[in-house]
Amino acid sequence: MGRRTLIMGILNVTPDSFSDGGRWAEPEQAVAHALEMLAEGADIIDVGGESTRPGHEPVPAEEELRRVLPVIRALRRAAPDALISADTQKAEVAEAALEAGADMLNDIWGLQGDPEMVRVAARHRCPVVVMHNQHGTEYRDLIRDITAFFERSLELVREAGLPEELIILDPGVGFGKTPLHNLEVIQRLGEFRRLNRPLLLGTSRKSTIGKVLGGLPPEERLEGTAATVAIGIANGADIVRVHDVRAMKRVAQVADAIVRPGRGGFEG
Repeated sequence: MGRRTLIMGILNVTPDSFSDGGRWAEPEQAVAHALEMLAEGADIIDVGGESTRPGHEPVPAEEELRRVLPVIRALRRAAPDALISADTQKAEVAEAALEAGADMLNDIWGLQGDPEMVRVAARHRCPVVVMHNQHGTEYRDLIRDITAFFERSLELVREAGLPEELIILDPGVGFGKTPLHNLEVIQRLGEFRRLNRPLLLGTSRKSTIGKVLGGLPPEERLEGTAATVAIGIANGADIVRVHDVRAMKRVAQVADAIVRPGRGGFEG
C-alpha cells in the first residue's frame, strides 16, 4: 500500500448484479473467474453474494451464505496465498466468511448498519473497507457529511478495540448520491486523506459513467471506467475495485508511474 495502486477484482456470485449478474453464480465458474483475475494482476478478490444495485431485493443471510461460502472455501484451496475479501453488510455472513477463509471485510454500510459487524471484525482483527452510504441523496455539504460518517465509523472501531490501521475508507460512489455527487467525490477524493487512512475507489461500470457517455450500457463503460480510475489514482486512491482487471491494471501502472515516480514499479 502506497508503493502502487492495489487492484480489487469484483466477484459477484449473484443472479442480479447490475453488470454481471448470473455469470459467476456456480462455484466452479466463480473460482475459475477469480483465478483468471489473479493471473491478470488482481491483488484482492472481493466475493459478494448480495446485489447492492439500486432497487435490489435484500437477500436472507442463509441464501447469501449458500452463495459465498463454497466459493470462498474453494478459492482458498485453489489459491492459498490469495487475499480474499467478503463483501457483505451482515455480521452473520461476515463471521462465517472469515471462518471459511476470507481475510478481510467490505461493508457497504461502513460498520454502521449491523451493530455486530464491528465486533466480528475486532474478534478476527481483520482489515475492513468502510464505505459511506445513506438513504436518499440530500447533503448539507457533500464532503463534510461523508467525512462525518467516516469519523463515526472510526469511533466505533476504536470502541470495539479494532486497530484503526486496519481500516480502509471508500466514499461510496453510486450509493446515496446523484451522478453529480459521484463526479464531485472523484474530483475531491484527496480531501479524505486528512483522515490518514487508505482510500478505495469503486467506480467500475457504474451508472454515472453510462450517463456521462449518453446512456451506454455497463458492458460499454470500459473507457469511462479507465478515466475514473486514472483520475482517482491521481487524487489519492490506494485501491481500485474493478470488473476488468487486466485493463485497469494497465491503467493503474501508467497512473502510478506518473503519480508515484520511483515507487510505482517503473524505473525508466
